[in-house]
Amino acid sequence: MTSAEEEPPRALFAGASRRWVRLLPWGVAFVLCVALLPTTIQVLTADYGLNSGIASALAVAQAAPLLLAVVRPLRAWCVIFVADVAGALVLRTVDFEERLLWPFTPMVIVGYVGLCIALGLREPRRTLLLVWLATVGAGIGAGFVVPDGTNSNSTVLTVLSGIALLMAGALRERYEVQRRLAEQETISEDERGRRMLLEERARIARELHDVVAHHMSVITVQADTAEYRLDRLPPDVREEFTSIAATARESLGEMRRLLGVLRNEEAHGELAPQPDLTRIGQLVEATARAGMPVEFTPCDADVPEAVGLSAYRIVQEALANVVRHAPGAPTRVSLSVSEGGARLTVLVVNGPPPEPPAAPLEVGGTGHGLVGMRERVRIIGGSLDVGPLPDGGFRVAARLPLTERDFT
Repeated sequence: MTSAEEEPPRALFAGASRRWVRLLPWGVAFVLCVALLPTTIQVLTADYGLNSGIASALAVAQAAPLLLAVVRPLRAWCVIFVADVAGALVLRTVDFEERLLWPFTPMVIVGYVGLCIALGLREPRRTLLLVWLATVGAGIGAGFVVPDGTNSNSTVLTVLSGIALLMAGALRERYEVQRRLAEQETISEDERGRRMLLEERARIARELHDVVAHHMSVITVQADTAEYRLDRLPPDVREEFTSIAATARESLGEMRRLLGVLRNEEAHGELAPQPDLTRIGQLVEATARAGMPVEFTPCDADVPEAVGLSAYRIVQEALANVVRHAPGAPTRVSLSVSEGGARLTVLVVNGPPPEPPAAPLEVGGTGHGLVGMRERVRIIGGSLDVGPLPDGGFRVAARLPLTERDFT
């Protein structure tokens, strides 16, 4: 109860997306207050014969806090509970007809049940149990001082308040469970996306490692054989080549240790040489043999190995997506280098499928494709443009830098 009161005040249903739902508690509280306040004054003065001033004070104390119940239902309950008990004691001091209800008037019962609904929608189980026990205690205490010939209606209030607290509490807990499930699903989806991104980055790092390791091996071999390939090398130059070879071998050792971290037991198949631009033609031919009409415009430019590898993987994933989502669609694969030789453009465009597939070839795709494309393009400093076309097709366009200036 203490922790709930320390929270900043917030109206019931304040987090609802629809405006009318957020205003609903205020509307209900206002209607109850407006209806019960004059009715209570009238009944207490006309039927029970209570002094008008005392009746007005009791009516205000019993009805007005219902507006507070929208924001602070527990505080409103404290005020109304005391006012209801005080009203029962005050009515005990006056003579009224035996047909009238005691200790709680009908207006008290209506307002108290509405208050219990607000409590159930806000407070935890322990608080609701204490509220109900206090209500039971008030009813039992009233039973000892019930006027002669009057039937006590405290049991009615006890039962109705218990039902209201139980139902409202159950609704609140059900809502909390659904909200937590939705939050957990959102967190799981974010974690899944983060894991996919990390896995794709590790895969790209493994492939780039092979490219760098190849260049380091070439440097080592050239440095080691320089004294045999070049005649009459000065001693200091020979020593310099020896130092270069030793440094390159040490770097290769570090790269192998890095590879041991990046590769896992399931990645042993990636030890094969990495593909480049020259392998894209084979990839297109394999796709065409699978029944996909593919038009290919090759490019025989000499590009860095990292760029060639990225271009191959982008085309590979783009064609795989066409096979999955638009089987039989006419597809165009184009590779071209800009006039200044600064960028390689990779373009994969497919039209709509001849017949919409009855069901996707793969259910619940992993989403690795676009993640991998974007990561590869980002790492080498390029740009990627993907999206659907007006005719129902899809377009993948990647621009990969070829010069050192563009890489930076």
